[in-house]
Amino acid sequence: MLILKGLVMFNLGYITYQDLDNREVYWFLFPSLSMLLGLLHYNNVLPIHFKNAILINTGLIGTIIAVLYIYSLIKIKRPFFKEVFGIGDAMFFLALAIAFPTITFMIIFVFSLLFSLGIWLIVKNNSRHNTIPLAGYMSLFLALILIGNWATSIINLYLI
Repeated sequence: MLILKGLVMFNLGYITYQDLDNREVYWFLFPSLSMLLGLLHYNNVLPIHFKNAILINTGLIGTIIAVLYIYSLIKIKRPFFKEVFGIGDAMFFLALAIAFPTITFMIIFVFSLLFSLGIWLIVKNNSRHNTIPLAGYMSLFLALILIGNWATSIINLYLI
C-alpha cells in the first residue's frame, strides 16, 4: 500500500511540475494516475459502491464538460479543446472521478477548483503564460489533501 501511495504522489508531483512549467503534461501520467487512485478507491469500498461511484462521477464530469463546451460555443466563441479547456484537464477530471466515492469526489472537485482559482489570482501577474494550469493546481491540491489524510487519518475519504 505504501508503494501505491508513493506512486500516486509521484504522478501528482510530476503532473504539477509539468503543467506549471510549460503547460504540457505527458499523456500517460493521467491513465496511470487513474489506475492508481482507482486501486486505492477499490481497496477501501465494496465493489458495487465502487462501480456506482464511477458511473455517477463520470456522468457529473461529462455534464460539466458538456456545459462548458456549449458555453464556449455560444459565449466565448473559441475552439474548446485548443483555447478554452485542455484535454489534460479533462483527463485529470476523469482520474478524480475514479478516485473517490461521489460525495468525497464532489467536495474535493469543488474545493480543488476554488484552490486553483485562488492560486491563479495570486500568481497570474508573475506568470509567463496567460492560461491557468488547472490540472497542475488540482494535482497539487489533491496531493496536499492525500498527504494530510494519510498523515492524520482523522477522516476516511472513502467513507464520506
